[in-house]
Amino acid sequence: MTQERPVRILLADDQPLLRTGFRMVLGAEDDLDIVGEAGDGAEAVDLARRLLPDVVLMDIRMPRLDGVAATRAIVDARLPVRVLILTTFDLDEYVVGALRAGASGFLAKDVPAEDLVTAIRTVAAGEAVVAPRILKRLLDRFADHLPDPSSTPPKALDSLTDREREVLVQVARGLSNAEIAGALSVSETTIKTHVGHVLTKLGLRDRVQAVVLAYETGLVRPGA
Repeated sequence: MTQERPVRILLADDQPLLRTGFRMVLGAEDDLDIVGEAGDGAEAVDLARRLLPDVVLMDIRMPRLDGVAATRAIVDARLPVRVLILTTFDLDEYVVGALRAGASGFLAKDVPAEDLVTAIRTVAAGEAVVAPRILKRLLDRFADHLPDPSSTPPKALDSLTDREREVLVQVARGLSNAEIAGALSVSETTIKTHVGHVLTKLGLRDRVQAVVLAYETGLVRPGA
């Protein structure tokens, strides 16, 4: 049986010691391949263009070009490259910017090795990763600025059917397609179709951006 090619990864972090640590962890996996390292955002964009990795493991705060700007440049160039952001809690305010720029997810830098490996595989497969504890902290921090869900729903959501809106709420609460299917007593394929319609109608890249939009519009609130 022919083995699928390894997931090609570009490491972007201005701290060589951290890059070495990531290389050791990820290099131990047969299906992951580190194809390059960047010490700043500008270099990350250049290497992403030249190497076309499957996933860029991107730090937020870097010299010359920060992770948000680098992510935006990669996405705007329409490269077949997905970006997974690594952040620390004191940099939460950068995460929304990174997601709006087109990042496919974000994790804490102290994430367990097995969770990092799983996240990379998930992002490479075209899905998105939302680290629940970071999302909760981020949304709690911005809760006072979020709309009141009891007010008139924003027009951006008018295009959704009632079922699609219901699915969006469940996605925003961190449920997987299988979990949503169980909760709504339908097939997982049906939920996948609904999620696809939600993303298309709202002009979103993936379910990470759907989560952010659900909270920004007040459809869901932290702790609800």
